[in-house]
Amino acid sequence: MRDTIAGMQAAAEARDADELFAPIAEDFGGPGGMDRESFRRFVTLVSLRNEKVGVQLGPMDVKLFGQDRATVRFTAATSGGSGWLPDSAQVYQVETGWRMQDGDWKLISATWDPSL
Repeated sequence: MRDTIAGMQAAAEARDADELFAPIAEDFGGPGGMDRESFRRFVTLVSLRNEKVGVQLGPMDVKLFGQDRATVRFTAATSGGSGWLPDSAQVYQVETGWRMQDGDWKLISATWDPSL
């Protein structure tokens, strides 16, 4: 799961939506009833607004439930902008839910709350 999250972080910074969404389950659920497609639109909007995107993750608190379910909590510092220095930045408290599916961890839920 940690490797999957690290890959998603790298994909976000590379602005590679296909790679970012590969581990996101079709039945993903996010805040306010967000589904996988509306999350993709949200990520696309952030990408269009920011020529450069930065994501730094804090330590991960992983809790396994059996062999096929897990939650992961961490902080995520995000930044974005068009120049060398970011125009915007925010730190979030993130909680994610995961399911093992066909030998891969799939993201099934996520919430994020600003902490600054």
